[in-house]
Amino acid sequence: MLKLNAVGLFVKDMETMVSFYRDVMGMKTEWAGEANAELYSDNARLIMFSRKNFEDMTSRIYTYPNGLNGTVELAFDVANFMEVDAEYSKVVKAGATPIFPPTDEPWGQRTSYVADPDGNLIKISSFIKE
Repeated sequence: MLKLNAVGLFVKDMETMVSFYRDVMGMKTEWAGEANAELYSDNARLIMFSRKNFEDMTSRIYTYPNGLNGTVELAFDVANFMEVDAEYSKVVKAGATPIFPPTDEPWGQRTSYVADPDGNLIKISSFIKE
């Protein structure tokens, strides 16, 4: 049986992306410039590998989306609706691209979206009003 171990991103600029997820999104890492990075948020693991290094390793050339990337969504939960607004504002001020402002959805969730420096979509949301 397969067990999902991590979500991986192939990135243009490791330093920029690791800094964003560590310093802006609050993920933990011990990355010190190696070819790949592992970042943690509680039990979730995000791995990153430079696009060029991955192509060199596999001896293949890949195509990657440019601009906003609708291929993947990384979802971050926060404690409540007020924190959705606070975190959205914080990450936008820190350089994330605003995509969808905090909005109360008909299914009871407050949802917002930003994009990281490579254009990957990040959802910040909560189901808790208080």
